[in-house]
Formats: sequence, C-alpha cells, structure tokens
Amino acid sequence: MRNPYDVLGLPRTASLADIKKKYRALAKENHPDRKPGDKAAAERFKEVNAAYDIIGDEVKRARFDKGEIDADGRERVHAGFHPGAGRTSGFQGFPGSQGRDPRFEDFGMSFNFDDLFSAFRGGGAGAGAGAFRQAQAEPSTSGEFEMDVEFLDAAGGSTKRITVDGRSFDVSIPAGVDAGQTIRMRDKDVDLRIVVTVKPHPFFTRKGDDIHLDLPVTVAEAVRGAKVEVPTVHGSVTLNIPPGSNTGTLLRLKGQGIRRKGKKEAGNQVARLLVTLPEEIDGDVEEALIKWEKLHAYDPRKKLRS
Repeated sequence: MRNPYDVLGLPRTASLADIKKKYRALAKENHPDRKPGDKAAAERFKEVNAAYDIIGDEVKRARFDKGEIDADGRERVHAGFHPGAGRTSGFQGFPGSQGRDPRFEDFGMSFNFDDLFSAFRGGGAGAGAGAFRQAQAEPSTSGEFEMDVEFLDAAGGSTKRITVDGRSFDVSIPAGVDAGQTIRMRDKDVDLRIVVTVKPHPFFTRKGDDIHLDLPVTVAEAVRGAKVEVPTVHGSVTLNIPPGSNTGTLLRLKGQGIRRKGKKEAGNQVARLLVTLPEEIDGDVEEALIKWEKLHAYDPRKKLRS
C-alpha cells in the first residue's frame, strides 16, 4: 500500500483530529453505498480505511513513523540485517569477525548464529529459538464507519446487519446508545469502529436519559382533566392530566425514558402539554365561547404590562 499519509493527503505533522476528520470525509465520499458499482471508488475506500488503520491508531502511527512497521502494518526487518548475506560479510561487526562493517556495532552479548537462522527458518532448537516471532496478522476487515440508527432502536436497543467489504456483520446496538458514540467489533480478523448517528423522530426528542414529547390535548381535557393514552419509547401508557392544565404544563412519566443496562435508575419521559383548538370551529363553539367570555373575562397578558 502507498504511504498512508499520502493516501489521506496529509503531512506527517497532522494531528489525530485532522487525520480522523480527513478520513471521515474520504470514507464518506467513496463509500460503496454512495457509489454503488464504482470499482475505483471501492478500491479507494479500502485504501483509505487501510491508511487510517495505521495512522489513526496512536501506537501503530508511532511504530510506522519510526520505521518499525510498513504501510501494510507488517513488521520491518531491523536495519543492518540482510537475509542471504554470508556469515563472514553479513555479520562482520560482531566480536570475533575478520573485519569491520560500519553498519554494525559491538553489542557485548553472545549470539548463536545457528539458533538465529533456525528461528527464521521456523526451527526450534537452541537457546535462541523463538527469538524472532511471526508478527500477528492484521485484521482483514477493519476501519471506521458511520451507521444510521432509528431513534427507537437507539433508545431500546436492537441488532442491525451491515455489509463491509462484501462481508455481513450483525451489530448489537445497546439500549441508550447516543449519537457520536462508537460501537467496537473485534475478532481475530475483524476490527470495526462503528460511529452511531441517530435519526430524528417525528415527535420524540432526547436530553440525556430523558425522553421529551409535546402532547396535544383538547380544551375540554385541559379544563376538566382527563386520562389519555401517550406513546413512549417502550409502548403506550396512560397519563393523568390534572384539571386546569395549560399549554406548557410538564408532566413526568417516571421510568419511561432510556433504560441502560447495568444502570439502576431509568430516565423519565417528560410530556409538555399543548392545548389545541379543533381544526374547524363552527358557529356553536364560537357562540358558546362568547357567552363564556362575558361571564369569565380575564387578561392573559396582564404580567407583560408591569
């Protein structure tokens, strides 16, 4: 793979925040869902993810910058070791060699060259066997992705299937996950970071673990009080509206908000009443209101004229 900095179009001095920002922009631009059937975009998408997997991780980035791993995350052979070189010429810098090679220094420690080479050949004999281990394989499917989640699925938890590089994965969405949070999926050949975006709901909104709802009520329900059915993220419940309620009155449904696993107390649902007139007002209603107003005149704007 190309140099990951070149792939993302960033200098080596770029901050992690800049790297993440550029990665998200390029991943979004070349995502297969946005450009279905575009092989060039698909390859670019894979390249961008592979680059971010290296320099988007602090540890891997530091190792890459030091030359310890290459752009594909593979271990580099330490400088000065040249496979295939003869014992005399390739290791002349060690004590006891016939000459000196400026690329090597005397380390003052004992090496068994047979053991050293057997380790590279996979042999296990001698004290030095196993000194060089094969680097752990990098995940074949990795990267950071955005996933749209329905409001109710985010509130109550769900499972959603996604497809990455032609592979399908079932993502477990924990109850109460919020926009911007990351779900991590890791396995022997999988390392996915899934950033959650929550779709807005037609009438629910969320503030922390509380769910808010504007609840329309009739004039009669507000004046006389009533029991009405109210939707929650967990299903419908009955709410008691006290007599004399007005627009803006806040009523709480305890425990009907976000219920997080491992958290004792659930959030609440808060209903804000909206006293709503009928869409059509006929003559009888208008006449009744005129009579009522004559008997019960009041000034709702009195406090504004202080």
